[in-house]
Amino acid sequence: MIKYYYPDGSHCYRALHTTHAVYTDANGKLIARTLRPDNSELYEFEITGFELLETGVRYD
Repeated sequence: MIKYYYPDGSHCYRALHTTHAVYTDANGKLIARTLRPDNSELYEFEITGFELLETGVRYD
């Protein structure tokens, strides 16, 4: 599982297998490329960071 942090301070969780890439764009912003929840296509969004979460460990 991956926990993405958004610029507005919120966050979301995504399954590891849905993530295609995390990279820095030409403007220096951190970008995540992942599958849409319905698996229809890839899309990109800005993030400020991410964590790889370990199975069976609770993160509060």
